[in-house]
Amino acid sequence: MFILYRYMLRQFVQIFIICFLSLTGLYVVIDAFGHLDHFSSFAEGEGRSVWAIVARYYAYQSLGFFDRTSSVLAMISAMFTVAWLARHQELTAIMAAGISKVRVARPLIGAALAISFLGVANRELVVPQVRDELNRDTRDLAGENARELEARFDTKSDVLIGGDRVVVGTRRILRPAFVLPPALSRYGQQLTAVEAQYADARPDRPAGFHLMGVTAPETLLGQPSLRLDDEAVVVTPSDAHWLPPHEGFVVSENPFEGLATGSTWRNFASTKELVAELNRPSTDLGADVRVAVHARLVQPLFDGMLLMLGLPLMFSRSSRNVFLSIGICLVVATSFSLLGLACQALGGTGLLEPALAAWLPLLAFVPLAAAMYDTLKT
Repeated sequence: MFILYRYMLRQFVQIFIICFLSLTGLYVVIDAFGHLDHFSSFAEGEGRSVWAIVARYYAYQSLGFFDRTSSVLAMISAMFTVAWLARHQELTAIMAAGISKVRVARPLIGAALAISFLGVANRELVVPQVRDELNRDTRDLAGENARELEARFDTKSDVLIGGDRVVVGTRRILRPAFVLPPALSRYGQQLTAVEAQYADARPDRPAGFHLMGVTAPETLLGQPSLRLDDEAVVVTPSDAHWLPPHEGFVVSENPFEGLATGSTWRNFASTKELVAELNRPSTDLGADVRVAVHARLVQPLFDGMLLMLGLPLMFSRSSRNVFLSIGICLVVATSFSLLGLACQALGGTGLLEPALAAWLPLLAFVPLAAAMYDTLKT
């Protein structure tokens, strides 16, 4: 059995690598040729090889591509491994030797689950470390261009954080415009400046936005800091020795990335970061983030369900048309995936509870998967 398992695992890994490299290469070729002028101009300005720039950019993008495709490619690799055995009559010989279908499927299930957990490690440990690179497009390869800002409320202080544009590389807001709540608007409702620099929390000061060149309200900087429930929200130079004249500080724990990437930031955040943001009183992320957290927790089960829906069909139709068998498997797996996407969309709009939106596809297909798995025992 060890020799058989090693043979099947080698086929599985080869097919997975070929499929992943083929899809990634197709994506790179199509995308790179469409933006070759951006790579060329950036390489010329940096004095570097254009191919080095292209390789670096798509090396980071491949991490995100693996996150999106690993589970589907694992299922496809398992199906093609069974199809390969059936096509060369090897599966018939294995069955004739008295080896059950369950034992034959065991290494494929283990390999697919290993790919699933590798995807989890990539999503939780690697992607959050390189999300700045993943968020860049070919027009901003250095991460220094200004982007559109998506205004967000700090739900702890009710301050609306807005402005003209943001620069992700240096975490700056150009021409910031913060709208203050009635409790903080005694000198004016809108706080504007030339520039705002986001600063992380330090022992002597909280996290927030350092406003440089404050233009309005004109009388604010000479007044005491504005407080809410005895906590400073808008800090002025009269109360902070570290603030020069004409500068202010707005306390906020809102993550800067959310202003630049909007709702897409959660795609590159770890589950730990999402849970921390949900528990933070200054942010209100909505039901879609709660659904995303639950969906990530059940993702390995989701991947296993895809495999349980596909493999039994391949074994039951092993002596028939291989491509028709693969097509039927893909239809069943696609139906399961579409149900999952539909439930997550309903959960994001509040029509379903976040936990139910993540678990409902599994609950709906578990009886079918159990019945199909029983066919492997015959």
